[in-house]
Amino acid sequence: MENITSVGERIKQILAHYQLNANQASQKLGHANASKVYKFLAGDFKPGYDSLVELLATWPEISGDWLLLGRGPMLRSEAGVAAAGTPPAKAATVPQRGVSSGQVLLITVDRTGKENTLLVPMTAQAGYRHSYNEEAFLQDMVPYHLPGFGDGTMRAFEVSGDSMAPTYRHRDIVVCSYVDRWDLLRPDESYVLVTTENVLLKRLVAPITDRRGVLELHSDNSAQYGVYKMPVADLQELWMVRGFVSNNAPGRPDNANERLRQAIEELGHNYHEVLRFLGNSARGTAELRGPLLEVK
Repeated sequence: MENITSVGERIKQILAHYQLNANQASQKLGHANASKVYKFLAGDFKPGYDSLVELLATWPEISGDWLLLGRGPMLRSEAGVAAAGTPPAKAATVPQRGVSSGQVLLITVDRTGKENTLLVPMTAQAGYRHSYNEEAFLQDMVPYHLPGFGDGTMRAFEVSGDSMAPTYRHRDIVVCSYVDRWDLLRPDESYVLVTTENVLLKRLVAPITDRRGVLELHSDNSAQYGVYKMPVADLQELWMVRGFVSNNAPGRPDNANERLRQAIEELGHNYHEVLRFLGNSARGTAELRGPLLEVK
């Protein structure tokens, strides 16, 4: 059956198959920036002959008939299997892919082709969870660049509520990097989860290895918020927190050493002599323990 989708849509399927965003695909194609690939994905213009040859040379597993004309399966190996008459269910030669969203992430770029970091304020998050990957919606987000975060696909979200306090407070802004492989996420890190219903900031304690599984979402404010469970099927996007911006400047730190000094001096002792005594006692205890451990 002939595939009637456009070449741009088929390029999206290629990137989804190899689990690449526009920036990663551009690097593999040898492009200086992601603007060309982004225009293909957005449908701004169709790839020419040279670009099509470039795509097929970079991913030789892709069928030329499928990419140019939309005919047959996407992979050459599958086309060969179909011609031989082998049932497709028994002929899967493509290795099992890791767990991800399975979708190509849309981005915006500046005039030089560098990816923007888009700020998603609280007022826009209700719309974001329904239009999170639509070009028209993303164009309305505030674009900027932050020093120290390097290249890559970044997005910023304004924090709502106190479930992650005192780590992140209400109206802080978390700066996040896109997580393409959910099964390779770092346990116990903070993540922004875009679901079918909400944009959530939570801590994940384990990688996601099953699309049919259930996620445990942990809050740092555990005294008021318990563990929340959510089906993996509800997850649309996943972003790992890399840093945050806050208007809650910390006050003077609690100086335990200074309080200890005051307590020692109030008892009539010399602070430095007490420290030397404690240090010598600790070393003596370690020397005594050494032979006992060796005897064992």
